[in-house]
Amino acid sequence: MSVTDLPKVELHLHIEGAAPPAFIRGLAKEKNIDLSGVFNEDGSYAFTDFWHFLKVYEAATEALKTPEDFGRLTTAVLQESAANGVIYTEAFISPDFCGGGDLGAWREYLHAIEEAARAAEVKDGIILKGIVTPVRHFGPENAKKSALCAAETVGGFITGLGMGGDEKFGQPGDFAYAYDMAREAGLRLTCHAGEWGGPDSIRACLDDLKVERIGHGVRAIEDPALVERLAKDGIVLEVCPGSNIALGVYSKWSDHPIEKLREYGVKVTISTDDPPFFHTTMKREYDRLAETFGYNADSFTEFNITAAHAAFCDADTRAALIKRLETANA
Repeated sequence: MSVTDLPKVELHLHIEGAAPPAFIRGLAKEKNIDLSGVFNEDGSYAFTDFWHFLKVYEAATEALKTPEDFGRLTTAVLQESAANGVIYTEAFISPDFCGGGDLGAWREYLHAIEEAARAAEVKDGIILKGIVTPVRHFGPENAKKSALCAAETVGGFITGLGMGGDEKFGQPGDFAYAYDMAREAGLRLTCHAGEWGGPDSIRACLDDLKVERIGHGVRAIEDPALVERLAKDGIVLEVCPGSNIALGVYSKWSDHPIEKLREYGVKVTISTDDPPFFHTTMKREYDRLAETFGYNADSFTEFNITAAHAAFCDADTRAALIKRLETANA
């Protein structure tokens, strides 16, 4: 079996950021929405750097207006993930884009997303769990609304809270109230850090938000003491190599620290982040990692079992995932 054909577990995927460009263009045409500046001439998403990417991302979500739109989006995203061998995925879903943080509206959007997820599981065997996502640069008050939406809908589908957005906006501690609310509701916790904010941003998320996973986290490699802490405490990094390279965090694949972090005992996993924006897929990530670092089927199975253990899911789902991963590589 080729490494690209292995079953995969993905922990870091933004549902809006995974929208195929053709899907967004089609929705915009249906609704007569002008998305000038969102796409290149070849139809791909157009952006110049991370901060421009955030603006284009938010502009593209203008086409996503209704619960039905998000149901259709979920179907499209999970179809693509399943085609890349993903058997379990956790998607960041923001109440800011699903009803503007209103709890009643959030429930309607969530119902549509869950219905589509159930249909995809029946059709393709892929399991989706939702991580409610405050957008950092929308501010702490909006984050509280998102956390309330998460706390009020925690259950089989909504299992975590994980802040995204501009890491350079404010400090993690500014969002402690939202994280405390989510923790008290029984949600599992992650946060984007260590991509643009540097090692201190990771440390602040660990200390002030008490997360168990870090989204990205790759710049921990710049701080040996932090690397040692991550390894000792078993903090899992949701690493998205292709994203890091597309956005210029690292200039080429051989510069990426995923293997160094792994050698130091840090638990690392592999995800795509916003795949169509960064011209990647899970199969492409595996291809490039195998080519660059010599990873084989055993290596990728190790990554995936680490991800399964770190997944924000119930024990039965976790056991079934691990069995499926081990059987495929037997």
